[in-house]
Amino acid sequence: MMKSSAAAALAGLLALSGAAAQDTSAMETIDIREWEVPYENSRPRDPFAESATSVWFVGQRAGYLAHLNTETGEIYKVDLKEGSAPHNLIVGSDGIVWYAGNRTALIGRFDPQTKEIEEIPMPDEAARDPHTLIMDDEEEHIWFTLQGANMMGRLTIEDRKVDLVPSQTEGSRPYGIKIAPNGSIWVALLGTHKLANLDPETMALREIELPREEARPRRLEVTADGRVWYVDYADGYLGVYNPDTEEFDEWLMPQGADARPYGTASDSQGRIWAVATGVQPNMFMGFDPETEEWFSATPVPSGGGTLRHMHYHEPSGAVWFGADTNYIGRAIVEPQDE
Repeated sequence: MMKSSAAAALAGLLALSGAAAQDTSAMETIDIREWEVPYENSRPRDPFAESATSVWFVGQRAGYLAHLNTETGEIYKVDLKEGSAPHNLIVGSDGIVWYAGNRTALIGRFDPQTKEIEEIPMPDEAARDPHTLIMDDEEEHIWFTLQGANMMGRLTIEDRKVDLVPSQTEGSRPYGIKIAPNGSIWVALLGTHKLANLDPETMALREIELPREEARPRRLEVTADGRVWYVDYADGYLGVYNPDTEEFDEWLMPQGADARPYGTASDSQGRIWAVATGVQPNMFMGFDPETEEWFSATPVPSGGGTLRHMHYHEPSGAVWFGADTNYIGRAIVEPQDE
């Protein structure tokens, strides 16, 4: 089943709360479509589009990898070992699917051609929960976070060697992870008011404090200018850090402190997309760094529940997401010429 968002009809669905809330009814909307996942209450999440029509995602609760064909709507799944609780996946240019075995302390490799699964265990039993993965441009390494283990890691694809780096702050909960244009690794430390930066060559780690101690960064993006954008899940802010000047800027989301921003993406224009998950339906919000204004607000058709992680596919101008309402969704943020 596919749901579609009609801009005019849905623009008034948001009920804002809190003194800081702003009216979003005059903002532009985008087209969002959702495909219902046939595996009940499986928490489909973290889709990765390898093309406009081929999308992989995980079922965290039900323990599977799955593939969506957007042309036919067909979904098929690959069951993983019991207790895997896959949290995230990425797909290489060779079509190989890599996933985080969040409860089995491993990174998995699935070959869609041979249907074979390879499991790469963590070298330290303390590294119990691989969380979010990202691959470098050369496809030589996979960088990842381990939230409960309080670590960050690097998998060298050629020899399957795993290197681990403990966080400098106890209980910092490394969460979202992105690679900057210069190759450095940025991590949101959800358990504290900090970002982490890893040198990809030396693995040297430094931590940067955010301006507010109560902030809790969850996901982040790094734009072409090297600036690091983050969402503060605790207080509803979008923030940016400039590594060159070491300066911060922050903007409250229109939903105010109730926003609970979670999933993020950045498009080819450097605009930031963030989902307010503290309101129902979840609101898919767009922010323009040039004007420093929120310009787009679209309710998620299924309600969303919680949109946890998003993937931007530049060739189709689409941001993909998984919803706790048991849908995989696509938001067209940059419409393409027919």
